[in-house]
Amino acid sequence: MYKILIADDEEMIRRLIAKYAVFEGHTVAEACDGMEAVNMCRSESYDILICDIMMPELDGFSACREIRKFSDIPIIMLSARGEEYDKLNGFSLGIDDYVVKPFSPKELMMRIDAVMKRYLKDSNKSEKSENEVFEQEGLSVDMTARIVYINKERCELSPKEYDLLFYLIRNRNIALSRERLITEVWGYDYYGDDRTLDTHIKLLRKSLKEFSKFIVTLRGVGYRFDTEAK
Repeated sequence: MYKILIADDEEMIRRLIAKYAVFEGHTVAEACDGMEAVNMCRSESYDILICDIMMPELDGFSACREIRKFSDIPIIMLSARGEEYDKLNGFSLGIDDYVVKPFSPKELMMRIDAVMKRYLKDSNKSEKSENEVFEQEGLSVDMTARIVYINKERCELSPKEYDLLFYLIRNRNIALSRERLITEVWGYDYYGDDRTLDTHIKLLRKSLKEFSKFIVTLRGVGYRFDTEAK
């Protein structure tokens, strides 16, 4: 079971999540603002962070930005708003999932399991894989070291952007349906919607700059990493 940190200024929300998490066998710690969440992550190790956006002292986005400087802990963001801007901002900071309030505590527990399974699976892959590098024009992608260079300058991506780019490259020049991408990159038990894929494609294209041309949209189907794209 997992050690979960819940960061939310609403005590009732923290209690609700903690109640279901403990019932599932997890251990729980609580932070009432973003600053406390950052300090707790610095001083102790947690398996996953559930973090609200609107908090005093330090909002959820700022807290995640600070935490990402020293930890790759999986993060699920909570918000009363479901605007695309908030999702884009969160995913660009490297969060793993986004849940809009009000939410089902049972669904949140399932999302925690799904995120942790993907995280542990990716960690095992990194330990076992041999060096794997893709290079074309000014784009260089080291999938083993998880490093991307654009015209010899290092490009920082969010964890899920890396995963999505690597899967596209490994299956380059193949038409990939939206369902296949979601299943393979997010997992069979992913509980989000397919708009998450579009959001990450948009972020990835922005990160790749002129080499976003390689990611071709296939209307009504999905996407293809096309090495022949001009």
